[in-house]
Amino acid sequence: MRACIVYDPIYLEHDTGNHPENSRRLVSIMSYLEMNGVKDKLVAVEPRPATMEELMAVHEPEYIAMVKKTAGDGGGWLDTDTVMSSLSYEAALYAAGGFIRAVTAVVRGECDSAFALVRPPGHHAVASQAMGFCLFNNMAIAAKFALAELNVRRILIVDFDVHHGNGTQDTFYDDPRVLYFSTHQYPFYPGTGWVDEVGRGEGAGATVNFPMAAGWGDDEYLVAFQEVMLPIARRFRPELILVSVGFDPHWADGLAMMQVSVSGFARMMVMLRDLADELCSGRLALTLEGGYNLDVAALSVSAIFDILLGSSQITEDSLGKAPKRAPGGFEERLDKIKAIHHILT
Repeated sequence: MRACIVYDPIYLEHDTGNHPENSRRLVSIMSYLEMNGVKDKLVAVEPRPATMEELMAVHEPEYIAMVKKTAGDGGGWLDTDTVMSSLSYEAALYAAGGFIRAVTAVVRGECDSAFALVRPPGHHAVASQAMGFCLFNNMAIAAKFALAELNVRRILIVDFDVHHGNGTQDTFYDDPRVLYFSTHQYPFYPGTGWVDEVGRGEGAGATVNFPMAAGWGDDEYLVAFQEVMLPIARRFRPELILVSVGFDPHWADGLAMMQVSVSGFARMMVMLRDLADELCSGRLALTLEGGYNLDVAALSVSAIFDILLGSSQITEDSLGKAPKRAPGGFEERLDKIKAIHHILT
């Protein structure tokens, strides 16, 4: 199986200092991929900057201009969480365009799957506002591009970052062509993503949220994928699967309280890879969102590339087992979501 990687040093130029979302994330990932030989097995895809037209498919022109001006003025804080430097606008253009290139490579058959290792991340960014470390919504921009330019009619977006992808949900909330499925800690930032957020108008039913209680881990995530994501995806029959990848559900990530392991991420990816093979000729593209423990990020990206390259062998998490026991209430949550979305048991 051919797997593509999208990466460029421009992503390191989004200088956030000691902010949790910093360039050391990608340095650690790329160093590990080179050290263990995985990088040599991948097809390199050069990113390009997103065009103004591509940005405006999701974001308001005034907001784009404000981000550009802030960079031109040397950077600054866009909200209490999101900071820019002088090169952040350029990096953000290449982040959005990098994921467009990943999606294009998969749809046009340059590779079977692709992982865009980009920053800044994107899934919180809404039409007129930066949020949660995100400037432009890389996922939404690339999905809009696929619908408009690549003759893709139905897209499944899976988001397993620990935070709900409110910006991605907002973009497609009334769009029946995009099925959005998210697992995320709840209640937690940004405060959205409860089970009753299901879409609007023609998009009603095409948003599926599985809010997770703090302390749930591999077992709960895998059941959510197996018993909710898979049947809904098979009913929807996507022509392309896109994934917002966040490693902050890992038990060692200090910004959240979930108990997923590297092995858990790999098992989720096996499901997504096999689903793509089953439904859409293997067309699967991933983009990096959160995940702030450097070892977790490096190990998890490597494990995911192993899966994308065709392995089904799941190795144990070298960081050890999750230290906490999961709280109760999962079965009740599962049953409620199944009832809302008419999933037969």
